[in-house]
Parts: sequence; structure tokens; C-alpha cells
Amino acid sequence: MKQVHVVAGVIRDVRGRILLARRTEGRDLAGLWEFPGGKVEPGESPEDALVRELREELGIEATVGAPVACVPLETPGKRLLLDVREVAFSGHPRGLEGQALAWVPLRKLVDYPMPPADLPVVAELLLRG
Repeated sequence: MKQVHVVAGVIRDVRGRILLARRTEGRDLAGLWEFPGGKVEPGESPEDALVRELREELGIEATVGAPVACVPLETPGKRLLLDVREVAFSGHPRGLEGQALAWVPLRKLVDYPMPPADLPVVAELLLRG
């Protein structure tokens, strides 16, 4: 079974809103919203992967902070581990890979359709307030 380690960031603006990115057409789960991030490459630490992915996808410089959630998920033929961290950043996020972005108030996260692995992250964020 293929193992995939994915990292994602909870990125907040000065108003406390959280940044979501919409998965582009042609990808698995296209059209769903997710916390920005991507796959950890062989030999790469999760922190380095998250910094790299956020630079590539959003054009920001990230500082990886505290863990938010670690979500294991098994799908047919694939075992996924989603590792989500708080992220501080500099720069202005923009969808460099054609993805739509949205700054979402915490209580409105539930209004955005997301992949199954992201739902426990939303629950944890709501629990923390």
C-alpha cells in the first residue's frame, strides 16, 4: 500500500481568518477546499516540506509553528498521514498554481466542502476556539 505524508498549514491573517485553497481541476478531490500544503519528499523533514510547498503554491515565506493535528486516513490503495501545523508568514499569499484562495472566519470553515482528512482539523480548530 502506498504511503503518503502530507503537510499543511493553518495560516491566519491579522483578523484571525484562516486561509483555504481550492483544489484545481484535474486533481483528486477537485473543487474541494483545503489547508494549503503538499507532499513531503523523500529525505525532507515535514517542516522543510511545508516551507517549500507554501513558497511554491502561495509565494510566501513561512515559519512553521505548533502542531494542530495529525490525521491518518486510509483510502483504497493509499495510506495518508496529514500533518497540520500553525504557520506564521511574510508576504502576500496568491494562488501561484491557479488555485482560488479564501480567507475564512473560524466559525465559517464548516461552510466550505473539504476532503475527509481536513474535517478533523476543522473540528480541532473549533474546539480550540
